[in-house]
Amino acid sequence: MTYCVGMLLDSGLVFASDSRTNAGVDHIATFRKMTVYEKPGDRLLVLMAAGNLSITQGVINLLDEDPSAEIGETIWNVPSLYAAARLVGSALRKIYEIDGGYLKQHGEEFIASIILGGQIRGEQPRLFNIYAAGNFIEATAETPYFQIGESKYGKPILDRLITRSSTLDEGAKCALLSFDSTIRSNISVGLPIDLLCYERDRLRVDVRRSIDQQDPYFCEIKRQWAEGLRETFARLPDPCWGEKLDPI
Repeated sequence: MTYCVGMLLDSGLVFASDSRTNAGVDHIATFRKMTVYEKPGDRLLVLMAAGNLSITQGVINLLDEDPSAEIGETIWNVPSLYAAARLVGSALRKIYEIDGGYLKQHGEEFIASIILGGQIRGEQPRLFNIYAAGNFIEATAETPYFQIGESKYGKPILDRLITRSSTLDEGAKCALLSFDSTIRSNISVGLPIDLLCYERDRLRVDVRRSIDQQDPYFCEIKRQWAEGLRETFARLPDPCWGEKLDPI
């Protein structure tokens, strides 16, 4: 399993992904889930994938065309993020055509989900959630973030704190705390975390870090968050049941 989150903010985009793949407790390994396509001054696209690793690696291999190629659409020359999302969807369908039947014969489902976001020169930053069937949805002001993979543990903090007007620093901080909650509750999600922050209209990577268990900032915000939750919980009033509890 894995966990990835992407945020579309007024100030830019935040992406974070873990690097653990799990095929049972005896088969846990590290694989990067984030792929970056950067042509400074022209485009910055970030792809994060969850699901069957062979499927998502197949999609990425199809997308990794020679950036100098001039024949046909590639991730390096599509004119818009929408076209890029269509390209990723087509790659998913192509992998399904190749492998879907064989997976079914072996009792395996075709499971894959992808977050694609970034900016291409001449348009606004955009963020898409692409499903296994190749269809997709786009982030809006009302829904400024997407999660894929093991999302339930890290969702509450995002729902409470992230809005379109959140800053990039706030988005990065919230993403890391979302991962902390997920890692505490699910062994199939683990460090290191790949974190990328993109400031709108820069058309190049601004901040990209790999966060491991020794990262001083991650350790500090985890500690302060845990202590703050305990202190806030302790300040909450105890329930006032009266002198006698009603029977249940």
